Amino acid sequence: MSQQHLQQSFLTEFGESSQPIRYFGAPGRVNLIGEHIDYNGGYVLPAALEFGTTLAIRKREDNRVIFKSLNLAYEAEIEVQDLGKTKTGEWIDYPVGVIVELGKLGISLTSGYELMFEGKIPNGAGLSSSASLEVVTAYALLSMEGQELSGVEIAVLSQKAENHYVGVNSGIMDQFAVANGATDHAILLMCGTLEYRLVPFVTGSYKLVIGNTNKRRGLVDSKYNERRTQCDEALELLKKKLPDLKYLADLSPEQFSAHESELQDQILNNRAKHVVEENARVLQSVDALSRNDLALFGQYMNESHDSLRDLYEVSCSELDIMVEEARRIPGTLGSRMTGAGFGGCTVSLVHEDDVALFVEQVGEAYERRTGLKGEFYVCGVGNGVHELKEEK
Repeated sequence: MSQQHLQQSFLTEFGESSQPIRYFGAPGRVNLIGEHIDYNGGYVLPAALEFGTTLAIRKREDNRVIFKSLNLAYEAEIEVQDLGKTKTGEWIDYPVGVIVELGKLGISLTSGYELMFEGKIPNGAGLSSSASLEVVTAYALLSMEGQELSGVEIAVLSQKAENHYVGVNSGIMDQFAVANGATDHAILLMCGTLEYRLVPFVTGSYKLVIGNTNKRRGLVDSKYNERRTQCDEALELLKKKLPDLKYLADLSPEQFSAHESELQDQILNNRAKHVVEENARVLQSVDALSRNDLALFGQYMNESHDSLRDLYEVSCSELDIMVEEARRIPGTLGSRMTGAGFGGCTVSLVHEDDVALFVEQVGEAYERRTGLKGEFYVCGVGNGVHELKEEK
């Protein structure tokens, strides 16, 4: 996250002041396995990335809050008392929604602020650019106001901003990983209870390679909400025989097999089956990682993608092609779509000796087959949201 560039741009836009500029960073996230499980009350295994969103922020002497971005042209200047009164449909709805949710907790802004964001996460790629934006805003404003919330509380607040103000029916996973990530660790998160633990994710001679299909997709997409509705319908049908069932992911694969006859509708059956089996795969993956069995973990990644493609039907031809080509590379242990789907990114576990070959051959084949140019990021696992020391 480049700080000097952000500082220069900040001073150019806002000028000098007696107030100090402070800098905060929040990562993007990649979900290693456990897709479309967060809103079904199951386990997910995300990790924070080494790149994300940087925020430069400074207090003002008046009550105006000014939002600017180095990535997007839209900017806004709003009086503190008017924040949240009108949605714009622009990117500022995410930080404004956070301010609205802070206000509900009795944490109001005591002055105006200048905020300038710089994002290194491709918008719409499925690496949680919106969650990164929300969490860095919450953490920075809490710090500026001398208030404190835990990482879990910041994640919940940021999710509420996205659900209630922006209007995206997202689960908790993205914000949670961004707020609570740790270097060289994944997060095993029980989405139903928010219990979590850090899982060592030290891949040795293997690297995470994230492939951006550059097939854009928005989360405010009818298909995403449609899947949630289908899961809710399946849950209600299963509750006729299992009245204490709270979430689909509470079922083991064996329990599901015993009761799936309640789901006569094949689509509802497929959706629920994915949730139950994917939840089991997450726990199996944690066990494999605890034994440093990366080959078995890669196998679970492959099974996850196939289920998302065939049972949950949230993949697309571009994602499938990138995964197919990734699996052709000898050093690839596993490859799958990551994120909500319908475009966005893949994540692959690739031997370091084959990374250059992977980027070249998968990139060429993907462009030849789709007409789109993919982008690839060789990543490490980074920290969650934090304040950055000022670079001298």
